[in-house]
Amino acid sequence: MKKYIRLMRLDKPIGIFLLFWPCAWGLALANAEPTNNLVFFKYLILFLIGSILMRSAGCVYNDIVDRKIDIKITRTKNRPIATGLISLTSAWILILILISFSLIILFQFNLKSIIFGLGSAFLVLLYPFMKRITYWPQLFLGLTFNWGVILGWLVMKNEFSILPFILYFSAVLWTLGYDTIYGLQDIKDDLMVGIKSTSIKFEKNIKPFLFVVYLLSFALILIVLSLLNANLLTYVFSLGAGAILLYQVINCHQKNKLNYSQLFTLNTYYGLSIFILLLLIKNNA
Repeated sequence: MKKYIRLMRLDKPIGIFLLFWPCAWGLALANAEPTNNLVFFKYLILFLIGSILMRSAGCVYNDIVDRKIDIKITRTKNRPIATGLISLTSAWILILILISFSLIILFQFNLKSIIFGLGSAFLVLLYPFMKRITYWPQLFLGLTFNWGVILGWLVMKNEFSILPFILYFSAVLWTLGYDTIYGLQDIKDDLMVGIKSTSIKFEKNIKPFLFVVYLLSFALILIVLSLLNANLLTYVFSLGAGAILLYQVINCHQKNKLNYSQLFTLNTYYGLSIFILLLLIKNNA
């Protein structure tokens, strides 16, 4: 089972949380007004299970598409499909199993949520190819990875609103930032094999780029708080969340590859802090 655990990246769960937190944000945002807490926690658990399944399926699909590239990259050369440890047939079967269970989760929601959730499939299918054609694959990942913000809102409210879309674009910019940091690890190998990324595009101006991206992302968070009539305590707590982003910008040193991985990991705590922030709005309304 170890090779399948590695294939699904279950040994590196940070990706699960980075997919889950936007879903939790959407739920918490919809739950800012008094609602049924039992329903809220039920959906929270379903989204967590769904995040595990979909992130695992996405990793397998990505490794299938990138198998000829992964073998040339230092960080990815030992992945099970790239090395032939797991066959393409076995990988596709695993994807079908993971997606089947994911659909069971999705079908627990209302019809509008189901249709909207299925709409993300197109983005998921396209994402692995973006780094071959554009320097902005991280932006495309943000559009894909944060679909759960709006989906989380829909399962609670069953209607669209401007609020979740503002939060969604904040999350998109957040992903653009943290995945750019993550991509800094692979710049030399990526250049060698012809892969594009924002890490390469902004390599010489990485700190100003990250500062602008994170500043815009956090500004959208503040707009959401304003529209929800958040109190002073909530704004004070938001400074802690913003500090996590600022810390990444200040400490992004290009001469230390380990630094990139450590900074990337901090975003788990940022996701948690925004979730708590949105919960505080309800509790202090």
